[in-house]
Amino acid sequence: MATSVEVRVPTEHTGGTRSQVQRWLKAPGDSVSVDEPLLELETDKVTVEIAAPASGRLHEILKPELADVEPGELLATIAASEGPLARSPSPVARSPSPVAREPLPTASAPAMGGDRLPGRNANGPPSPAVRRLLVERGLTDADVRGTGHGGRITVEDVLAQPAGDMPAREMAPTPEGTSHRQPHTMMRRRIAERMVESLRVAPHVTTVFEADLGAVLAHRAQHRAQFERRGASLTLTAYFMRACVAAIRAVPEANSRWTESALELHDAMHIGVATALGDHGLVVPVVRDVQNLDLFGIARALGELTARARSDKLAPADVRGGTFTISNHGVSGSLIASPIVIPQPQSAILGIGKLEKRAVVVSQAGEDRIVARSRCYVTLTIDHRVMDGERANRFLEVWVQGLEKVSS
Repeated sequence: MATSVEVRVPTEHTGGTRSQVQRWLKAPGDSVSVDEPLLELETDKVTVEIAAPASGRLHEILKPELADVEPGELLATIAASEGPLARSPSPVARSPSPVAREPLPTASAPAMGGDRLPGRNANGPPSPAVRRLLVERGLTDADVRGTGHGGRITVEDVLAQPAGDMPAREMAPTPEGTSHRQPHTMMRRRIAERMVESLRVAPHVTTVFEADLGAVLAHRAQHRAQFERRGASLTLTAYFMRACVAAIRAVPEANSRWTESALELHDAMHIGVATALGDHGLVVPVVRDVQNLDLFGIARALGELTARARSDKLAPADVRGGTFTISNHGVSGSLIASPIVIPQPQSAILGIGKLEKRAVVVSQAGEDRIVARSRCYVTLTIDHRVMDGERANRFLEVWVQGLEKVSS
């Protein structure tokens, strides 16, 4: 006798995030095998495959494609085959693909004589994420050989294929001249929504300091090779994160969440680091419990997360739960960015400008001299409901002092 098994949105992978059903890989009545992918689910930052918790037949789909879903919500039921299940009925979220994008019409060339072209999906049309990426890169599904389940084309397959001629949709001439449209990606829509929402709910104020990184650069030069031998890349961002620990202890409001009845001060310091993904937008992977890590521990954790972010292998849990954020915008040449929009529901975000040598007046033996020093501007943008400018200045004062007196 067949047993009904539920397929639900996994809470351990999507808790606290917005999710959407992107594509069903099976239809009601189709046979399924345990751990076989059933559907693609998009969270705030990544796309995961939900696998079948049991073998049998897909009995009913309760959430259609593009439906928004909540953690733990029922997606479908499976009429399981007789015999013991291979594992617990809770669904499994597979390793994530790059961030899903909006569905676009499939850019595929017609097959000749009914033959399947080398890149054609053997298990149905490409997913919305793949279709979108194909269009963006000027490719068709016939140009890409699928390596996924049943020959499906994955996002990784498309990214590995050299881009073709990028399509440009010309618009009617206007007084400003011709133009073309670039459809918004799902990630860009989400970023836009959050930026507008943050500016709407939180009054943003920014304070600016200047930091001398001479001590940090000397310390890094002395210890960089040792860290690499131990398996960690010693970046400047690791120093910035460690300096945040002392600054947050001095100004705990910076690591807090505003509520209408009280200010929720977080005991743990889960620090997110904004990481650019080129044309694909940006993500903010989170290093957890930074207050319990030494410089090496921070560097190792940060390096692992950054590598996963840039290879599109972040899990949903890697980008949620941050209590404070760093934006190292200086790596792309920016001196000052103000205000940097605060990720809600956090209360502050630290901005690091471009590191460069500057002429600085110093006093030595009673005389003023002009010397070259490695310095950068640093900003703290705060939610003015949470703290005032004096507290923001105190945060940056402690943060700068920590960098200028760096030690192992």
